[in-house]
Amino acid sequence: MVSKRTMIARNGAGRLALVLFLLIGSVAQGSEPDAAPTGPSLANDPVLSDFVRDALATRPEMARAQAEVDAERERVPQARALPDPMLSFGIQNDGFRGIQIGKMEGSFVSIMASQTFPWHGKRGLRGDVTALGARQAEADADRARLTVQAEVARAYLDLLLARDQLALLARLEDLWSQAEGMARVRYETGDGAQSDLLRAQLERSRLKQRRWALAAEEQRRIAVLNRLRGHTVDEAVATSRSLADLPDPAVPEVAAAWADAETRSPELRRWQLDQERSSRLTDLARKDTWPDLTVSAAVMPRGGDFPPMWQAGLSFPLPAWAGSKQSRAVAEGRLRETASLQGAEATRQLLRQRVAERVALLDALVNTNRLYRSELLIQSEVTVTSTMAQYQVGRIAFASVLEAITGHVADLNAYLESAAAAQRLDIAQAEVSLDADAGLAAAGMSGSPVPGAGAMGAGSSPSAAEGSPAAAGGQGPGSMKRM
Repeated sequence: MVSKRTMIARNGAGRLALVLFLLIGSVAQGSEPDAAPTGPSLANDPVLSDFVRDALATRPEMARAQAEVDAERERVPQARALPDPMLSFGIQNDGFRGIQIGKMEGSFVSIMASQTFPWHGKRGLRGDVTALGARQAEADADRARLTVQAEVARAYLDLLLARDQLALLARLEDLWSQAEGMARVRYETGDGAQSDLLRAQLERSRLKQRRWALAAEEQRRIAVLNRLRGHTVDEAVATSRSLADLPDPAVPEVAAAWADAETRSPELRRWQLDQERSSRLTDLARKDTWPDLTVSAAVMPRGGDFPPMWQAGLSFPLPAWAGSKQSRAVAEGRLRETASLQGAEATRQLLRQRVAERVALLDALVNTNRLYRSELLIQSEVTVTSTMAQYQVGRIAFASVLEAITGHVADLNAYLESAAAAQRLDIAQAEVSLDADAGLAAAGMSGSPVPGAGAMGAGSSPSAAEGSPAAAGGQGPGSMKRM
């Protein structure tokens, strides 16, 4: 006669076979390339666009940069203006016994006006130099604008990641609830150990602790975003998207990305303008070897019956010390022009390096994201379902359930990190940043579990903990180097 336990085992084995059959079919179907998200890109996100608009209108950095531009522009007409004319009054008198004007022929009052005229071309060159300084200030303002836009985009992205990880924590809590229920049933029927039930309860309690930490991190991200857009730090920020909803950034051709970056880079444009400005200063130094001319005219009334006298004059400085003054200024201008040329070349080389790095990393991350969507996440979820089904019928130990749940949540979080890292690279490319992004992208491909999930498995290895967002470059919600 077949025992009740044997019948239960047979029924469980039958159910397990059915579950495995369905799971294998789902894996085979899910292994086909999955369609990428089709929503608006991060750059076209309407919520982010509103945040950026607020930031550009309220950030003091933008107001300061615009004030610098306006101040430099005010210098241009000053540089092109003529020197102020000079008006002088004087008296010439014979002797010290009294005023002799009208009495003595050599006594008179003088009224003189003079005007200095710079040598032809000097005023234009001085105006060009100051105008180029204003254009350099405009390049600085462009850098401030790009930086503000990038900071807001990164803050918005970090808030999405924090909220996605909170949702992932809810998914993790649901899995542990299922595992606890299975462990309880097996313990009550005498098929499982009490330690399995206690371990599941322990992990659920740990999740409460982590939820508080993630909730605090979410509030910190909200405060950062509100500061950047000029709102009160405790104002609520509504978001409706997930990182999984964002399409992967397009991977550009390296040559096209180089051309775009060199066209938009404020640092490179500033060096190029500095080179042009140094060239104008050199031309101005050459012009300074030619003297400025001062024209003067005076009238000298003598009073009495004496007719008035008049005077006209032309004066100019002699370049007696041109060897140690004007010629040295020409040499200085040439050296500064060379320095600016080399600075522009160094910036161009670094810019090309950063662009090439980002294109390579972005290509790897986009392919990684596709692999997650088409295979890894599906296989990971199937593994959890299969493992829990096998544990339910007593085929495997509870440690396998721990490992499967930990691995599944790690895959989900690694996908979120990879998606965020790809978006960060796209933000850096739009910012035309010269900063390195290698650590940032590596964090997105680390495959780390959700922060705090490393303690779930009994056999969690040190490498898993080291691969957490806090350890892998500090780019996860737990740590932000840029803020």
